[in-house]
Amino acid sequence: MKLRTQLRAGDSQSPSVAFGGGRPNARSGVALIIVMLVVVVLAVLAGGFAYSIKVETTLARNASYDPEFEWLGRSGVELASFVVGQQLSIPNEPYDALNQKWAGGPLGTNETLAAVSLTDVRLGSGVLNVKITDCERKLNINVADPILLGQALKTCGVDPVEAGPVSDSILDWIDPDQQTRPNGAEGDYYLSLNPPYQVKNGPIDDLTELMLIRGVSPDMFYGTDLSQIDVPRSVTGRALAVNKYTGPIYTNALRDMFTTTSMRTINLNTASALVLQVALGVDSPTAQAIVSRRAGLDGQEGTEDDTPFRSPAELGGVPGINPQAVQAMAQRLGVRSATFEIEVAVDIGGQKRTMVGLIYRASARDVRTLYTHWK
Repeated sequence: MKLRTQLRAGDSQSPSVAFGGGRPNARSGVALIIVMLVVVVLAVLAGGFAYSIKVETTLARNASYDPEFEWLGRSGVELASFVVGQQLSIPNEPYDALNQKWAGGPLGTNETLAAVSLTDVRLGSGVLNVKITDCERKLNINVADPILLGQALKTCGVDPVEAGPVSDSILDWIDPDQQTRPNGAEGDYYLSLNPPYQVKNGPIDDLTELMLIRGVSPDMFYGTDLSQIDVPRSVTGRALAVNKYTGPIYTNALRDMFTTTSMRTINLNTASALVLQVALGVDSPTAQAIVSRRAGLDGQEGTEDDTPFRSPAELGGVPGINPQAVQAMAQRLGVRSATFEIEVAVDIGGQKRTMVGLIYRASARDVRTLYTHWK
């Protein structure tokens, strides 16, 4: 009887014993969680440190490439200068055209240029790809007169009532005085804006300056992007929506017509149909006929059968062109280019940069680098 009582007493203590026996397991679980958290924190710190080391290593490697990039970029500009200089010595080609070597075409080479390549040029530890674009394919905004500006604004789609003030404002921005044209704007207008800024009263250095001038909107500069108009998917629905669009639609862009770095003449062999339309004051079909005339039988520019203009007088043979008008516009026309923009894409071990340069060709032996910068 006494034994049973003791056993029962023991049974009554068993729950507390079991509970007390569970405490070490609970403590072990907490300790395991803490250890796991520490491991995770250390892993994150280690990963961050490794990433930081990778970034620092990449930056150090790129920094070590800086001198090589600089010299390879300049080498590409010098190569381009050599090619455009040699172009003047090509016999029976008194012009610059898109089918010549400097422009990526198959012709316009002599014995010296035959072995020269502008693509995949391996030099030292890098590879060069050189692109040459003449600036005379566009009109120079800094020498544009009211007639030319009016024609350009008309071709953009600017309302005739607005074209006059925009043209006068551009001319006021460029001229060195503070005398306001009848519909223009000088310093007092720009100083009244919020925020205020000074009128340039000098040549435009970067074409985007146009958007600082009164009346020149981004759409006028870039052209209206009709894809941004919320319209139905169908062609009919799109046409209806565009017709209901209340804002001005500029079908062409000022940036496609003008540059800041060309000579006074445009090259008839490289100018686009749009530029020809503005420069010559002709309609779009006539401008396109000029491009077709120089493209040859295959209709593709930059090929062997191109027939470039050898002189502006040859324009008189294009349908729709008045020979007398060509003589009157002779001061704007040419078949040679003098300023060229160079893009040198440099690749060193997978690291890529692009140098942009501007060169001026005075003669075959006098090709000057005006500036270079990294894009």
